[in-house]
Amino acid sequence: MNEAGSTRIDRPVGQEKGDPGRIVGFDGAGGVTSAGGLDHVPEVPPHGFKLVTGNSRSPEFKVWLKKTIGAFEADLLTVPSTRSRCTVADDRAMIVMRVVRPGADPNDIGRQLLSMRLGRGEVIVASELNIPELLGVSQWQQTHHAPLSPADLVARLALRASDRIEPLIEALGNRLDDIEEQLIFDHNPKNQSRLAQLRRDLISFRRLIWPQRDVLTTLEVEDLSFFTDRDRIRLREASARSARLGDELQTLSERAVLVHEQILDARAEQMNRNMLVLAAVTVVFLPLTLVTGALGMNVTGIPFADEPWAFGGVCVGLLAVALGLVWWMHGRRWL
Repeated sequence: MNEAGSTRIDRPVGQEKGDPGRIVGFDGAGGVTSAGGLDHVPEVPPHGFKLVTGNSRSPEFKVWLKKTIGAFEADLLTVPSTRSRCTVADDRAMIVMRVVRPGADPNDIGRQLLSMRLGRGEVIVASELNIPELLGVSQWQQTHHAPLSPADLVARLALRASDRIEPLIEALGNRLDDIEEQLIFDHNPKNQSRLAQLRRDLISFRRLIWPQRDVLTTLEVEDLSFFTDRDRIRLREASARSARLGDELQTLSERAVLVHEQILDARAEQMNRNMLVLAAVTVVFLPLTLVTGALGMNVTGIPFADEPWAFGGVCVGLLAVALGLVWWMHGRRWL
């Protein structure tokens, strides 16, 4: 027996591949009382609760859900959803969140669906994720720091989801730092495409984070009879964590906009510099073209047409005019 009077499980709690589901019992005081398959009847004290987890694609788990909670709610848990949400009815809450896959790449976050049915003394989770592993149930067996209530467990699930996405957000920040550093030393045209991809990734992450914050906020303010003040505080903490990650994404998005503007400014500056060079060339060659055009007319009366030094003299004169124009534009800081 442990300190809270519940039986400690010696073997780790997990969900093996191919296992349709698991049921874990909690004593409501930080201990894990029992664990087993879907046919297992957990040992749950009056103030405890149980966690039911299963693969949303498993036919066995779907059949168990329909027998236990009815076909309608079973379909709500297992049918794929495109958005996160929280729906409360009959003193129960149906929650849908999207969680990052383990080891996801920042370029492809690979979201997975996590559906929950939250009721008095029971939490049912349908997902392809290994929920006991995500929560660290095996560690709770040793440390005696398991959730104290169903709402506490939902809050911890949200915090674990935030733990998974935080390193990816940090990786996005590092990518943005690299782009900024390259802009300082090298105006590489590839930075534009890299920045565009980064901004698309930021949008995808914001679509994942902000709805999760709204789900937790909605659940916190709902009037569920089995919620305690501590439950609402825990949900508020999880919501604040999601909000903080959302603020980090917003900050990265604003930085990305500034970097984009910096790229556009550098490109406009380069274009202005090129246009200035072209304008300077035009100013230099315009009078030269006028003189050579006038001397090239096929009419009589061209000065010094019969002199042997005339061609060389005209070339020297044109060169002097060109150098004079360049010196004049340089003095006015046009070049």
